[in-house]
This record gives sequence, structure tokens and C-alpha cells, in this order.
Amino acid sequence: MMKLKDIFTLCSLSVAALFFSTCKPAMSEEQKKPAKMPEVPEGFEQITLGAGCFWCVEAVYNRIDGVKSAVSGYMGGKTKNPTYEEICTGSTGHAEVVHVTYDPKKISTEEILAWFWQLHDPTTLNRQGNDVGTQYRSAIYYYSDKQKDVAEKSLKEAQKNFKDKIVTEITKASELYPAEVYHQDYYRLNKNSNGYCRLVIAPKMKKLKLEDKEKVAE
Repeated sequence: MMKLKDIFTLCSLSVAALFFSTCKPAMSEEQKKPAKMPEVPEGFEQITLGAGCFWCVEAVYNRIDGVKSAVSGYMGGKTKNPTYEEICTGSTGHAEVVHVTYDPKKISTEEILAWFWQLHDPTTLNRQGNDVGTQYRSAIYYYSDKQKDVAEKSLKEAQKNFKDKIVTEITKASELYPAEVYHQDYYRLNKNSNGYCRLVIAPKMKKLKLEDKEKVAE
């Protein structure tokens, strides 16, 4: 198994890299609206994770077998119906998160969290690379006591792989606000045109051996 430190290609560019491309297309009003949440099939479970830039996190989980959907959004703050612009100020209290819906018959919560510890550095407080602010905090938002127990045990196990203390918060899930449509499935739709995707996310996907997977297993 790869050492965790060897697979970190952190989301280290500014969030302003959203517009870092050779040609920025005009956005429609529909693209600026919050995305609609997909239906949750019977028997599936959900967990919400914060691990820095949600483009990176979503790109990973959308390529893991057993994951039905990974939706970028905002959680953990005080502002209702926040926009991306408000989130970027760091004043809303929300974290950039990805809401993961998965089939427990195909992938366990423990396995979902094993990927979580690999895809970011959970020892940096309110920061992933050059992305700095409380909106980039490391967080696990659970939906049941069982998930909470699994998360706490997973953190203790993960700590063995890190010299510095893990600062990930484990908190009961609050209201999830889906991010705007243009943030969803961002890597797949922009990986050839956006500099952030090419320089930050693509190397991470390669190191995690997920770069050739285009969608989750149904």
C-alpha cells in the first residue's frame, strides 16, 4: 500500500483558479442555481465529508466502486442558502463538502473513510495547500451514532500514519446546501480546459490510480 504522504497532491492553488482557463465560457442562470440532490435508493447510506477543495474530493468519490453519487455542497455554517461567493469570504461558517451516497453492500463506511484520509492532509488546520480558511477544514459529518463510532475509530487508526496530530472534526450532519450546478462533476467536465484541473486534480487522480475511471459503478 502506498504511503499516505506519497499520494498527497493537495488542492494547493487559490480558489480563484475556478476561472483559470484559456477561455472562460459564459455561465447560464441555470448553472448558477443550486444543484438538485439525487434520490437515495433504499438501503443506501450517506455521509458528508470536508477535505479542502470540493472539486478534488468529488472527483475521487465519483470514481469509487460502490458510490452512487458525490455532490459538492456546503455544510456546518450559520448562513442559509449560501452562495459560492459568500463561502469564499470565510464568513458563513460553512465548509466546502462532498455529500457521498453509497451502497453498503459494495463499500463500507470504513472504506469510504479510508479514501478520505488518503485524499488530503488532515493535520493542517483550516488549510489544504494554498487554500486557506475555515471553508477548507477537514471534517466528517455523520448521520447516525454508528457512523460516528466508525469515524472516531477510523481517525484513531489513521493517526498512526501521520506524525502530526489529525485535526479533523467529527460532527453530526446539519443542513446540506448543494453547491451551484457549475461546481458539480467539475473535474470530468473541465479537466482538459481548466488549469486547476490539469495541474492539481489530475496528478492526484493519477497517484490514487483513479484517472481512467469516468463514473461510479451502479
